[in-house]
This record gives sequence, C-alpha cells and structure tokens, in this order.
Amino acid sequence: MKLVGHILSLPSARHSLFAIMGAYITMPNSLLLMLPRWYARLKRQYTARAGTTSGSVAITVDTHAPVARVSDCYLSFSIDISVLAGGFWWEGSEGSRRGLGTLRVPPLTLKGNKLDALVQALGPSYLRIGGSEADKIHYFSAPADEPDALVLTRKQWDRLHRFIERNELKLIFTVKYGLFTRHAHGLWCGDEVRELLEYSRDQDYQIDVFELGNELNAYWAFHGVRAQPRARDLATDYATFIDHIREYYPDAQVSGPGSAFWPRIGEAFKPFSNITRRFLQELTAPLDIVNWHYYPFQSSRSPVRTRGANVRTLLNPKSFTDFAKYSQTLTFWRDQYQPQAQLWTGETGSAQCGGQPKLSDRFISSFWWADQLAQGALLGHQVMVRQSLLGGDYGLLDRLTLKPRPDYWVSWLWVRLMGNGVYRCYHTDKHLRIYAQQHPDKKHITLMIINLKPRGVRIDVAIPGTAAERYTVTAKRLTSRKVAINGVKPKLQKGKLTLAHFPQPQHSNRVPGYSISFWLYNH
Repeated sequence: MKLVGHILSLPSARHSLFAIMGAYITMPNSLLLMLPRWYARLKRQYTARAGTTSGSVAITVDTHAPVARVSDCYLSFSIDISVLAGGFWWEGSEGSRRGLGTLRVPPLTLKGNKLDALVQALGPSYLRIGGSEADKIHYFSAPADEPDALVLTRKQWDRLHRFIERNELKLIFTVKYGLFTRHAHGLWCGDEVRELLEYSRDQDYQIDVFELGNELNAYWAFHGVRAQPRARDLATDYATFIDHIREYYPDAQVSGPGSAFWPRIGEAFKPFSNITRRFLQELTAPLDIVNWHYYPFQSSRSPVRTRGANVRTLLNPKSFTDFAKYSQTLTFWRDQYQPQAQLWTGETGSAQCGGQPKLSDRFISSFWWADQLAQGALLGHQVMVRQSLLGGDYGLLDRLTLKPRPDYWVSWLWVRLMGNGVYRCYHTDKHLRIYAQQHPDKKHITLMIINLKPRGVRIDVAIPGTAAERYTVTAKRLTSRKVAINGVKPKLQKGKLTLAHFPQPQHSNRVPGYSISFWLYNH
C-alpha cells in the first residue's frame, strides 16, 4: 500500500494506474504477475535512490574568459496587475476565460516585515507590474459606464512605490495598450496614461522600464481577432509611445514587443501571431530592450496545450530545448533590426494559466527554473523576469501564507552563488544540465549541476583543486512542498538566513539523484 500511495502522488501516473486497476479482474494470470514489476519500474523512475550511482561524467569548463555577462538584476520577478489591483486570477479556478482566471481576488496590501525580508533576500531585482489585465485596467478612476471595471487606484499606486523604495527594487511597468478594433491600430495616443504619468512625475516616483501592452501578438486569442494589431501598426504605436514616455521619463528604458512564444510552435499561428520580426523591422525609433515571454509548459487550465505540465515532461531534457531555439531566433532579429537593444525574458513561469496545481509549487518545478536561469545567462539575456513573486501555483511565495516554495530557495541560492560572468561547459550526458558562472565575489567559479536522473552521478571536473564549498538542493519526493539544502530545511530566522546555516558535506565527487547542486571552485 505504501508503494501504491507513492505512485498515486505522481499526477502523470494516476490515469495509467486507474486504467490498469480497472482491467485487473479480466486480466490473465500471466499478466497479473507483471503488475509488481510495473509498480517497481515506475517507482524507480521517479524516486531518487540514495547511495547509488550511474557512472562517471567528465566536465570541461572553459574558464579563460566569460562568453556572456548578465545584469546585477538578472533574477527578477513580477506581480501581476490582476493580483495587485484585485482582478481575475488563477487560484481556485479550474479553467480560463479570455486568458484570465475565473475568480476575482482581493487587492494586495504589500505590507509586512516578512514579505520585505523575503524580497530583499532576492535582490537586487526588477519588479514587473503587467499581465493580461494591464490592457483593460483603468488608472485612478473607472468610466461611468463600467461600474465593474478593474481600477488601479491612487492608493494602490502609492503603496506599490513605497514597497519598491523600501526594498530597493526597480520598476518595470506595462502601460495600457487598449482593446480596440483593427482600424484604430496605429493611432495610440496615450491619453489614458497621462494622468498616471503626471502624478508619478510630481511624486518623484522612479519607473525604470516601460512597455506597451501585454503579449500583443496573442490578442487574437485573448481578446478576439479584431483586436489583434498588425506588426506595422504596432510599430507606429510604439514610436508614439516612446515619444510619450520620453516626455515624462526621459531616462527610462523602453522594452518591447513582449511577444508570447509557446513551446513547440513559437509565436503560434500565422498570420495573426508572427509579428515580432516585422515589428522590429518596421520600428523607426530605437528600442532599449527586446523582450519576449515564454512558458515551457501549459497547465490543465489552458484551453490549448502544446506541452502539458506533468511529471514526465517536467523531467524531460527535451522540454528545455525550445528556450534556446527561440532565444537564438530573437537574438538574430535583434542583431538585424535593433542591434543597440538588450535581450530580456520579460515574463516566464513553469506553466501558462497560473501554473500547474500540485506541480508548479513543488520541488519538481525547480529543475526547469534552475536550467532556464542558466540557459538564459549563457544565451545572452540580461534579465530574467519570473512570473510571479506571489500569486498562482507558479508564485515563488504562497500568496496567502507567504511561505517560500522550492523555486524560491533555488532563486535564493542563485543570487548568492551565480555572478555576472558566464562560462561555457562541455559534457556528454543529456540528463545532466551543467553550467558555470563567476561567483559574485569574483574569486570563485560556481558550477551548477542539475541531475534529472534518479541515480546519483560521479562528476570529474577539469578544474584544478576540489570544490571549496558545495550546496545541494534535494527533497524527499519530486512532489514535495519542502526542500533541503545540504540536508537542512531552509528557513528565515528573525528575517535572516545565510549560507553559513548549511553545514558543508564531506568531500565527494558525487551529486545525488534528482538534485540541484552548486559547487564553488577557486579562480
């Protein structure tokens, strides 16, 4: 029964198990004998096995010079404007409606010493305020004919800026593009945002990055085909937008177009969605940042799933390859049409539509996150914006309790151990994802080793000496809510936590099965 209970905790296994049990009565005796072996094989596949190894892997790290450098604020995060202002959100929703959850949430207060301590522990960072309702929200007051409209109130805006100043964050703000029919595209004028910009300037509020609209290439899916802007019209609107922003915030950066890319199919369907290349080509004003949105999986709430989130896909190294493919395409377009611009991942999370319940908030979600952080740095991204800080199953923090989820602790280690300079690694095991970066102290090189196999692996690293420090993230189960770092459960103590809280293990060249390890070498 313990074995059956373990298998039932794996969402991808439930349907197969129930199907087999349903056929149990009519199954021949010879097949009945196979059931224990099937259980055992499934358990072996998804359970880390302590003390076992699957051989040795040689790793070469080219430490002569970094191949890329990232921003000091590389690991950043968002709060969806739906969560901030009290719009429709995902928690408790079983499906979606026009790209939104089906339940309304109360506005965030953004108060409390615990929240501040957890945020400060990830800094320095950008905080992005955006999301699907950014294009239908009203600033400070609602129109008389929309009594149920979502409004970003002056009080909420003031509270947000106090939160940003208190925690030394930098703000990315998504300005409303609006929902209008095709003939009006190319005529954006910015009247609706004028009051907010004037008020913010008068209050001396700092806004570091502006972007116009949220996932404009996906308007056809969220708001209807007639709301979908064409690339040329969007370029015209963006030129107007840039002039408008420069009037109020001449030193701010402008980012765009924030197109959504889907796993396996990229920008989705021609001719409606594939607007990024043409937009960059047609834009007459220079962009500071070319940014895009990417989720490697879709949750069960998503009406379309090109790669659903389940135990099998979350552990499959092939699931991580699309990010590199689309990044390289965007880099090529950037180099051709906006060569002065940085490349950012402006929004990313484990699974579209709020994350996958009982997976996105568990240890198994940490593998893609650690890998994409490292991949993005290697591929030249300056900033990676995680959706979200709190809110949804993919939040780093639980919105109601503020309890850190496993991805939070991987992020916490990242900002302490992975610095700006990025080095290239070479090895041959596809189930090991290995990356190297300069340590923030510039005296060490940090090797991050992601083991997607249940067995431990011996690592032979072609760097002189042994690892000076090691930190390994593990959990009892892939679906555990809690993780351990070097065998110790991480927890803020009076608002503080340091690496010294985690005792160093005995020297070994082995990484455990299903683990994320950081090894520090002298440089």
